[in-house]
Amino acid sequence: MTSRPGHPARLVAPDRADGLMRETLLSNGIRVLTESIPGVRSVTTGVWVRHGAAHETLELRGASHLLEHLVFKGTTRREPKEIALSLERLGGSLDAFTSREHTSFQARVLAEHLPVALDVLADLTLHPLLREEDLALEREVVLEEIASMEDTPDDLVFELHGEALWGDHPYGRSILGTRESVSGLSAEALRNLHAERYLGGRMIIGAAGFLEHEEFVDVVGRLFGKAVGDDAPEVPIAELEGQSRDLHVPRKGAQTHLVFGIRTPPRSDRARFPLILLSAAFGGGMGSRLFQRVREELGLAYTVYSYQSFYSRAGVAGVYVGTRPEWAERTVEAVQEEYRKLREDGLTSTELDEVKNQVKGQVMLSLESTGSRLFRLAGFALYDEPVMTLDQLLEAIDAVTPEEVFEMADRFFDPAAQTLLRLGPDSRGA
Repeated sequence: MTSRPGHPARLVAPDRADGLMRETLLSNGIRVLTESIPGVRSVTTGVWVRHGAAHETLELRGASHLLEHLVFKGTTRREPKEIALSLERLGGSLDAFTSREHTSFQARVLAEHLPVALDVLADLTLHPLLREEDLALEREVVLEEIASMEDTPDDLVFELHGEALWGDHPYGRSILGTRESVSGLSAEALRNLHAERYLGGRMIIGAAGFLEHEEFVDVVGRLFGKAVGDDAPEVPIAELEGQSRDLHVPRKGAQTHLVFGIRTPPRSDRARFPLILLSAAFGGGMGSRLFQRVREELGLAYTVYSYQSFYSRAGVAGVYVGTRPEWAERTVEAVQEEYRKLREDGLTSTELDEVKNQVKGQVMLSLESTGSRLFRLAGFALYDEPVMTLDQLLEAIDAVTPEEVFEMADRFFDPAAQTLLRLGPDSRGA
């Protein structure tokens, strides 16, 4: 393969399931990744900026999310309605989100409309107006989003648990910010944030679907080539030895919402794959231990599941349950007993084989869409990992040993080490 001057390219070995994955590093530091998928006629493309809630100062809490909103209020070439219609009138879609460590803008279109999608994404990320009069309106939208979260207890409980689990570390801050911080943000502060962070060296641009890599690189280079390069910021190191706590936040309602959680190693750590398998076996489906015990055998909850997230500096794994206030203590005891069993005994060989098949099946089924392919591809770049083909990923899951599973269960599934937050009435319904 040859690469064009100024666009040194790297070819990732293909396999039957993954099609062709390629990467090019532009001279301004932008990483461009594509996966060509035969048999489809659409493309999902996206721009990731390595800046999120965990990079914010206390004074700028919620700024990344508010900035993501505000760019849709107008650019140097498009007014808000034109942004909304630019892809919608072509049958496509446009979306964005802010996470703890990055901000993402994505579009899905027919392959023939990919240049238009990239033009819109470049407009949003590089040329927003960020006007004071637009901020006044969009701030109210975000304040309504915060109000909606506060009125949704199964969302709010995770916000509160994050604060309890992470303490002063940025991972514990709300992505939305607070009413006070969002109300205090100025257009000048958001313009400064955009100028300092939406830079070439902090951008990853990718696409998956029916496309040619070199053509995609040419369009990206033309639209994004003038973005000034810069290195990505780092999140502060997060210690894994978090303090276990049992907290109750009183709130009126028909349910008590319970979240257990513990800090885990980051995405790059070898613990990632055994932890994924343990979480799936613990509460990842109808056949999981928690579902069978808490819902099927005891009838204590309608919703019970395990969850996990892996970031660049650390991760989190835990359990959510919603139950009636009078059953809350019994539910806590049941979940803790399942934690204890998993920690002491690990998984049986049959369970381990079954959960490996479950996770591998979920991975393969998830890759039926171009969007899922793109997000997987971008994830490798966001965390500076080598791109893994689907076969390599499945082999990594298969390679997890019973000893690794037992070690991770002993380390991270101790019921006494969990941070537990209860949101709702106490056991007397008060």
